[in-house]
Amino acid sequence: MVSHKLVKNSAYYSRFQTKYKRRQSGKTDYYARKRLITQAKNKYNAPKYRLVVRFTNRDIIMQIVTSEISGDKVFCSAYAHELKAYGIEHGLTNWAAAYATGLLIARRVLKKLGLDEDFTGVEEADGEFTLTEAAETDDGERRPFKANLDVGLARTSTGARVFGAMKGASDGGILIPHSENRFPGYDIEGKELDAETLKKYIFGGHVAEYMETLADDDEERYKSQFGKYVEDDIEADGLEDVYLEAHKAIREDPFKKAESDAPKKTKEEWKAESLKYKTKKLTLAERKEKVKARIAELRAAE
Repeated sequence: MVSHKLVKNSAYYSRFQTKYKRRQSGKTDYYARKRLITQAKNKYNAPKYRLVVRFTNRDIIMQIVTSEISGDKVFCSAYAHELKAYGIEHGLTNWAAAYATGLLIARRVLKKLGLDEDFTGVEEADGEFTLTEAAETDDGERRPFKANLDVGLARTSTGARVFGAMKGASDGGILIPHSENRFPGYDIEGKELDAETLKKYIFGGHVAEYMETLADDDEERYKSQFGKYVEDDIEADGLEDVYLEAHKAIREDPFKKAESDAPKKTKEEWKAESLKYKTKKLTLAERKEKVKARIAELRAAE
C-alpha cells in the first residue's frame, strides 16, 4: 500500500495566520499605516496626528486623526460639501475644491487650538512651495501643529488631487512634511516647480480653460456638462473670483454653516424618513407563510 503524506496537517493550520479584515477587503495598507502611527518610545503617549484625505464620487473627506490602542480618534474634520457655505456650489471634487477643503480643515484645527492668529499660513495663494515654520509669540517661539499626510490606497502620481488637499492644509498654517515634486507644474528634468501652473490649479484655471474650449467646440456638450454653472451665471472668467472669495470667507469663519430657505425637519420627521428605507423584520410565522406561498407558486408554475 502506497503511503500518502498529509502536507497541510493540523500543525500547519494552527500556524496559519489570516490577514486583517480590512486588508482582505483591500481597504487598509497596513504596511503604510504602521509607519504613520508608530512613534518614538520617549514621546510618552503624545498624540501623532495624520491628515487623512479620502475622495468619493461626490465629496472630499478630510480628517485629523490620532491612533490609540482603543482605536482611531478624529480630532477635527472638514468636507467638500461644506464649501457651499462659502460660495463654492459646483465641482466639489476637483483640484481647486480639494485645496479649499484643505484650507478649511487647517483653519478649523488652528482655531480649535487657539493658534489661528499665530499661524496664518499663506494668506494669498501664489503657488510657491512653502512649509509652515515656528512663529515668534509673546511667550517665546511656538512650534506649528504638525500632521503627516495619509493618502490611503490612492495613487500618488504627480498632480493628484490628494496633493491639492495637502497644499491647502499647508497654506492654511499646518506643518505637513512634503516636497514640491508631486505638484502640478513640477518639471522633472529641470527639478523646478512652475508656481504659475500650480496657482492656476488652485483657482480652478484648468477648469476655466476646459470650459472655454468646450464652449467654442461643442456648445451642446458644454451646456450638458456645465449646466449647473450656466444656471448660476458662472462663466469661465469668473471662476477664479469664486475661489478667491471662498478662501477669504474660510479664513474669516472656518465653522460657518450653509443656510437654506427650506423648512427644518423635526426629530420625528427625520425618524420617519429613515424608517422608509428600513426593511421590516418578519416574525417566524410570517417567514413560514412566505415559504409556503413560494412553494405553492412553484407548484402552480409546473
